[in-house]
Amino acid sequence: MPILARDAFEFFSRSAEQTQRLGMRLGSLVKPGDLICLSGDLGSGKTTLVQGIARGWGSVDQVTSPTFVLVNVYRRSDGMQMNHLDAYRLENAAEGEELDIDELLDDKPLMVEWPEHIQPALPEDCLLIKMTWMADEQRGMVITAKGQRYNEMLKQFKLMVLGG
Repeated sequence: MPILARDAFEFFSRSAEQTQRLGMRLGSLVKPGDLICLSGDLGSGKTTLVQGIARGWGSVDQVTSPTFVLVNVYRRSDGMQMNHLDAYRLENAAEGEELDIDELLDDKPLMVEWPEHIQPALPEDCLLIKMTWMADEQRGMVITAKGQRYNEMLKQFKLMVLGG
């Protein structure tokens, strides 16, 4: 019996550059309305992965952690936008609801760091990435698909990473 469920994928990154490259592959699969949730302690590599996702999606903007502004907006050259929410400073789901998650997802992908702070305010279907600090240059991540769209996305991502 496999250790991970069929809708999950585990990966170990050995550098920030490798984490960003992995994010770039994932970002190339992101579509408007997609929700990517990134969970993990401070320093686990969430923002580094987001930098890769945004680059792979085609962002022309520099990616930084939106800890103090809550939401950063990244743009592509075709005018599309991607939202990046950091829920670290939010106390509960009610504060998340005040941000109007539906609007942040409307025809735009949304990446949420610290989703556990506002979980009830988020749609159930998402791609959840749990990140773990392992050593100075090593990060672990378990990517779990919740919902049909994200199962397909994870399947495509696995093919990109593992080949086959």
